[in-house]
Amino acid sequence: MVGPEDTATAGGPLTPAAAALAGTLEAIGAGAYVVDDEGLIVAVNTRAEHLLGRSEAELVGHDAHDLLHRGPQGQPLPRTQCAMRQAFHASRAAQIAEDWFSHSDGSVLRISWLITPFAVGDDPGCTLVVFYAADHPDDLAPPPQPASQHLTELQRLALLAETTTRLTSTLDVDEALHRLVALVVPRLADWAVVDLITERDEVWRTLVVHAEDDKLVQREELQGPMPPVPEESPMPLSRALRGVSSTLAGPQTYQGAPDSGIAVEQRRLFEATGMHSAAIAPIRSTRAVLGALTVGRGDNPADFTPQDLPLIEDIARRAGLALDNARLYQRQRKVAETMQNHLLPQMPGVPGLEMTVRYLPAPESSQVGGDWYDAFPLSDASTALAIGDVVGHDLEAAAGMAQVRNMLRAYAWSQTEPPSRIVERLDGAIQHITDVAMATMIFARIEAAGDGHWRLSWTNAGHPPPLLVSKDGLTSYLTDGHGILLGTQGNVSRPDATTLLSPGSTLVLYTDGLIEEPRRNLDEGLNRLRQHAAALAHRPLASFTDHLLRRVRPAGNDDDVALLALRVPKT
Repeated sequence: MVGPEDTATAGGPLTPAAAALAGTLEAIGAGAYVVDDEGLIVAVNTRAEHLLGRSEAELVGHDAHDLLHRGPQGQPLPRTQCAMRQAFHASRAAQIAEDWFSHSDGSVLRISWLITPFAVGDDPGCTLVVFYAADHPDDLAPPPQPASQHLTELQRLALLAETTTRLTSTLDVDEALHRLVALVVPRLADWAVVDLITERDEVWRTLVVHAEDDKLVQREELQGPMPPVPEESPMPLSRALRGVSSTLAGPQTYQGAPDSGIAVEQRRLFEATGMHSAAIAPIRSTRAVLGALTVGRGDNPADFTPQDLPLIEDIARRAGLALDNARLYQRQRKVAETMQNHLLPQMPGVPGLEMTVRYLPAPESSQVGGDWYDAFPLSDASTALAIGDVVGHDLEAAAGMAQVRNMLRAYAWSQTEPPSRIVERLDGAIQHITDVAMATMIFARIEAAGDGHWRLSWTNAGHPPPLLVSKDGLTSYLTDGHGILLGTQGNVSRPDATTLLSPGSTLVLYTDGLIEEPRRNLDEGLNRLRQHAAALAHRPLASFTDHLLRRVRPAGNDDDVALLALRVPKT
């Protein structure tokens, strides 16, 4: 067992086992520590000390769960609810994309982690934990490492653990590729090349990176489209792109007569980079070959050997799984965004009123949500207004949004009833003929009331209240007409409310993504919206809407936003 007492003897140098362990942890570009079979921290690297704000002395010897593990709000996490603790007791590898550690300053650090059992010296009962702060990807940059062709088994394990942790913690393809090359350069090579097969079966040299003066330099002039993959070529890259095998290569490999366009490009690559030795491995998912990873040495005089291939193959395999997940996510997101944008309608022209709408999808790291708006003429010549949010962040939420919106249109057109009664009918239908579990919405009707005024009648099903802004910047939230949200099986009567909109006034309907912010009180968002809406009241409606979104939407927003703004012209 390597414990605190084994790190030095009588203030002397590190013991061999402790020295080997410390060196291995420092080679990991993320935070890392080791716990013994009781869960006590026995070793930690400087990256972990930096991320946690704690020194080695404040970490070693302490129970990792009690010291670090927290819930999302910083509350103590029961051991029975801790996924890492459960994997630790089961002596199995595990990983989580989002969890929370306690920082020394009392804040909560959002992290991704991976743990795996491994032996330290003669003790097989230790566990390696690799983690990084998900909100600070720059902290992940590994310190420059000398290229080495001789990694110990523990260093290989640490590299593979770091590879899995870093590549599976992003759903952005470009970010995953840059993380991949940073893992292998300069640790294994001084060049890294990634060739990907696109969804149209075209080959694209996506990334060529070289280590120069402790920096990774992208060589864009060597990137770009590639010739097609030949079906029978025995050359290394062609075989890798067909998923046949990993191979070693060098400049001499491509000196003969080229058998394909790819061979010509490979000769050019070796000449331009000066690589004297390279290892090329397929990048595969469980379903297809996605491309190939090439790691090459030009500055490092050591050649790659067949013994290096298993490690590079393993890294490429993990990269393939991560890239496949990222591609699937981005494809689903694109479908959902396209579907949502097609479903969100154009606004009708209403004589005597100005109207504008905006929809902002969630940030790239999040999924598409179920926010929506609508406006349409009614059979009695009034105009319907609606805004809502179907619970969820995926294609199902977008589909649910379409169902709710279309049913609302049908009920509102066919039934000349108060808004509350229309929403009661809609709520009953949602519970029986859709898969929508829960939703919020405001449904209103607006009609001219004479003397330049407009009458607004509405009901609110659990949605943030509309904001009314006068031409002089006086603001008020329309809190009347508020009832429970849709889908609660309540079967209760819903209230209506009515107000007059005076000339020059602006009505703002919005979804909660505009005002909600993690770890912030909702009143702060409502006050922020009120303050900026008042300040912008003099602007034209389109400018008012754009500036309001830019100023009010929280920087840490992880939700989509829908906004409908309506203005009564001045008389």
